[in-house]
Parts: sequence; structure tokens; C-alpha cells
Amino acid sequence: MREKILLIMAAVVFSVTSYADDTEEIYASMKKFEGKWVLSPADKQEGKAAKHKVVAPLVGTDKTGMHFRIIGRGSTVQEILLPDTKKEMVTMYHCSNSFCENIKATHYCVKQNQPELLADEDASTSTTLVYNCNMETELCQSDENHIHKITHELSNGGKHLKTTYTSWKDGEYYDDIIYVFDRK
Repeated sequence: MREKILLIMAAVVFSVTSYADDTEEIYASMKKFEGKWVLSPADKQEGKAAKHKVVAPLVGTDKTGMHFRIIGRGSTVQEILLPDTKKEMVTMYHCSNSFCENIKATHYCVKQNQPELLADEDASTSTTLVYNCNMETELCQSDENHIHKITHELSNGGKHLKTTYTSWKDGEYYDDIIYVFDRK
């Protein structure tokens, strides 16, 4: 009986440890985004997001299009999208609880809502980080237009970033808003 209890305890400790390791790796990867990013030239952009009248003047310039910084003594990564524009948005990435069982992202959107997303450990890698809407929250279950998924894809040795904000409306996929950046 004692051996069974020890085996069960070891399995629990192992599963908690491996889960924590995954979240730590995701968070460590998120920290690698730190710094200023400029919107890549128009021929490198995908979709229509970079053609918006507020965004287009920033494309291919030296003006910051995205800025990541680590705040709270390393406890939070702050993403500022389109700083100092009418479309400025902020996403805060941090541990979901004191055990860091998951990485939570709260997106403060120009849609005037704040979807909560959680890191998708199965879809995330060291160069692609995926955050899906937390379906336990009211907004993610609603028909309201909201960001339902955020995907960050690093390439070119960490010098190129493609970020996709997937929006949902009426409970289903609505649109992908894609921005392509180069490290400043």
C-alpha cells in the first residue's frame, strides 16, 4: 500500500513538474520578444491590417509598431501594439496563478473589451507562441466581437515577428488581423 501511495505521489510530482517546465519555457520564450519592433515593409505584410489608415503611415518606417517590455521584476511581459496611435492596444502576459500552471494573456482591445487568453502548450514551440481564449470566461463564450486567439511567430533568428490576432464574432471565427514586424 505504501509503495502505491509513493508511486502515485511521484506521478503527481512528475506531472506538475513537467507542466511547470512547459509554462516556464513558454514564458522564457515570451521574454525573448523584449524590445522595439517596426512594421515590415508593405510587400512583407499579410492581409489588410497594415493598410488601415492609422497603421499604413507606420509601415516600412523606423517608428515603433510593437514594443515588448518586462515589468514587475520579471513577473509580466507587456506588449504594446501600435503605440501612440488611436489603435494602441496592450496585452499583459503573466502566470495565471502562484503555481504558474499556465501563462495568461489579458488583451486590452480597441474593441473596448478585455479577453483573457491562456497559453496553448500543445501548439506552442520555442518560436511560435499560441494563446487561446479562456472558454471559462463570459466574453470568450459570447457573441461579442473579440480577440479569440493570439499567435506570435518568430523567425530569422529572432529578428522577424508575425503576430496574428484572430477575432470571433457571433460565436465563430470572424477574421485574422496580421502584422509583420522586424526587430528594431
